[in-house]
Amino acid sequence: MATARTTSIEAAAERIRSGGVLAIIRGRFETAALLAIAAALRDAGLTAMEVTLNSPGAAEHIATLREQLGASMLIGAGTVRNPAQVDHAIAAGAEFLISPGFDAASVARSQAAGVLHLPGVLTPSEAQQAAIAGCRMLKLFPADAFGPGYLKSIRAPLDDLDFVPTGGVAADNIAAWRSAGAAAVAAGSTLVRGPDQPIDEVFARATAMRRAWESARG
Repeated sequence: MATARTTSIEAAAERIRSGGVLAIIRGRFETAALLAIAAALRDAGLTAMEVTLNSPGAAEHIATLREQLGASMLIGAGTVRNPAQVDHAIAAGAEFLISPGFDAASVARSQAAGVLHLPGVLTPSEAQQAAIAGCRMLKLFPADAFGPGYLKSIRAPLDDLDFVPTGGVAADNIAAWRSAGAAAVAAGSTLVRGPDQPIDEVFARATAMRRAWESARG
């Protein structure tokens, strides 16, 4: 049974902004290992995480995370590429959706359901298209291909949009991303590298990223 969804679009966006660091979970994880990783992320101060839909058992994992950690973590779905996947993720209980690119039909489906959707954009034209479709928070991807200076440049004319750089984000460059105007950052393998990763390492990486974000405030 799907977990009830009560998070509004703006409330979800604010939780991502306030948390600063969004964790990306991709790959094959046993339920117990995933829950342990999620608990470590939460204990380190992170408030949002996504499970990519191209991970085995993604829908089941999203539902379990909502049930077990939904009171303290915002649980979303990543790699959402079409309207059918939007429906699938929402049915599983996803509170926000993230895509590698911009698909107007998928965004429309998410908005009709009242769910925050961060489409992937890279160019100013793509960001403008997403904004016209109603998206105010966007995934900048692949962020590491251009770096923080690029974000600063595109935010000059698009400063009413929230960008979440994704790709190559690590503790040692988070300050540069925040200084360039990032509303939050998303981290995958630089944070959670796999199911066999020691939990204390997950906690240490998450703590370092969270501290780097907070130290760059202002």
